[in-house]
Amino acid sequence: MPGRMTRVALAAALVASTAASAVAQDYRGWSCRDLWVERNQIFKDAGYCFNTQRAVRYFGNAGCMYDRQADVPLSANQRRIIAEIVRIERFTGCTD
Repeated sequence: MPGRMTRVALAAALVASTAASAVAQDYRGWSCRDLWVERNQIFKDAGYCFNTQRAVRYFGNAGCMYDRQADVPLSANQRRIIAEIVRIERFTGCTD
């Protein structure tokens, strides 16, 4: 029985690590425009109401519900992704 439990535990760990890596993204090398779109698409999908002309032109505000980014309900993973994109945007000198 210990061998079976070990195989089950290893299989579960493999599935978890595969799922985590499927969500992980390497944003290094992305263009500033692509980073901007990726970051803001997360906010758009969560119902954020954009206030810059550029974002309103690109995404629109149809169906938006939140005027402040701080009010947008995001998962911990979404927040990590946004933080990583912002870090790369700053490092590479991207501007909005």
